[in-house]
Amino acid sequence: MNGGELLCLALATCYCNDLYREAAKRGVQVLRVAVEVQGDFPAKGAPAAHLTYSASVTAHASALAIRELMTHTDGGAEIQNTLQAATPVTLCHTEAISV
Repeated sequence: MNGGELLCLALATCYCNDLYREAAKRGVQVLRVAVEVQGDFPAKGAPAAHLTYSASVTAHASALAIRELMTHTDGGAEIQNTLQAATPVTLCHTEAISV
């Protein structure tokens, strides 16, 4: 596994976990969630581009209620919001140990 795959996994996992949390608040029983993340990693050291994700949710609720749940969850997913805000990442400490 590489860092790009972990980034995609973080996006999918965050959405999935948040969806279950928000469903419970609404009294919706979710039976299945599938999330697929895609992105371009153009060159070594270059940031990811065109990150997108798709989701499929099966639940005991109307299709409209499920779509509203999915849209609401997208707006509150922490990892997605962090990336969309272009949060700076800073290397704040290094330690070189030579033996």
